[in-house]
Order: sequence, then structure tokens, then C-alpha cells
Amino acid sequence: MPKPPRPVFSEEICPGIAPIFAFPPNRDTLGGTSYLIVEKDGNLLIDCPAWDENTRSFLDSYGGVSKLILTHRGGMGKVREIQQVFSCEVIVQEQEAYLLPNVSVIPFQENYTIAPDIQAIWTSGHSPGSACVYYSACGGILFTGRHLIPNNQGDPVPLRTAKTFHWTRQIRHVRKLLEMFSPETLRFICPGASSGLLRGKFSIDQSYSKLEQLDLDLCLKAEPINLG
Repeated sequence: MPKPPRPVFSEEICPGIAPIFAFPPNRDTLGGTSYLIVEKDGNLLIDCPAWDENTRSFLDSYGGVSKLILTHRGGMGKVREIQQVFSCEVIVQEQEAYLLPNVSVIPFQENYTIAPDIQAIWTSGHSPGSACVYYSACGGILFTGRHLIPNNQGDPVPLRTAKTFHWTRQIRHVRKLLEMFSPETLRFICPGASSGLLRGKFSIDQSYSKLEQLDLDLCLKAEPINLG
């Protein structure tokens, strides 16, 4: 029996926040974690969950999907099928858009305002059009796709793999995030992969402070990891 999506934040941690759900890892996206933000003006799906009747029923129960944003080319999954069912907008950084020839997409360059409190940010490196999604609720939540993922200690880090598009550019975009935000505007990171290392959670608290502690010059010297 497939596991159902789980709430990311409790009312105690983020009072009054709109529901946010994390879906189980998706085999079609190499174990990627996707998220649903339930908003009164239309729900936002971040990357593609496993596409089956359970997922469709769950999304239907919360009013469907208004917008689907893709954080990197590996998170695409069943984009076309999701768009056909929900007639949702598909938002993707322009360098990944060509990978979706049969999908109606909204491409963006640097930044894209999805809603007054939600913004897409181009963070190239993991893939050419890798992006993060910033939601200003609850002290600031950044959905990082595979740009930043947890390490074994549950801290957010960039990971250089054999398939990383441009490592120097990825580190440069980590610096960009540190310049854009502060401890007051970036409290949580919700990674799009390796969420099992968070031991039952789907968010990393005090994320800005943890990013500040990274030695990015040392990170630049990291050798690629072959994930098979």
C-alpha cells in the first residue's frame, strides 16, 4: 500500500500556515520528493509526485493543481499527464523548457513571481535550469530541489555528483541565496531529494545559519560522487 503524502509543518511550528504536503519519493524522478502548497487562490505543486490513482485522488481532494513548477530536469516525471488532468500551468526555467515539447509551459529566466508570497529563483548548477522556490510564510521556506539537499547530519549542502552540470556555478548560486536572504527571511529548507536523511521530517530548521557555516571555498574542491 503506497504511503500517503504527509504534512510538512504542524500548527505548533507554523501557526496559521496554509497546508504543505510532502509526497513519498518518486521512482520516476530517482527518488525525488515533491511538495504541494494548498492556497486559496490555487494550489502549487513543486515537482512531480508518482502519478497514480492515489496521487490523483489526493490532489482532487484538495482542489487539484493550479500551477506546477519544476525545480530541475530530473523532477519532471509525468508532467504531461498532470497537466492534462488539471489544466495547470507548468512553470520551468527556460533552459529546461525544450525537454517538454508536448507540454504548454511558462518559461522564466532569473526570477518568476508565482504568487505574491511565492517566487521561483534560478539556481543553475545541478542542471542548467535548476531552480528553487521561495515561500515567505513561517519565517521563509525554500524548496531547493536538488540544489541543496541534506547530508548525513541533516544539514543543507550542495552535492557534486558525476552528473552535475556546472559545479562552480552551483556554488555561486549558494552564495546568491545567502546574499538574497537572512536568518529572519529563511528559516526552513525543504529539499527535493535525500529527505530520508531528515529522519521522518521534510524540512531543515534554522537553514540560513546552517548555510552560513558552509565553507564554500572548500566545497569547490569537492570531487564528484558517483551515485550509480
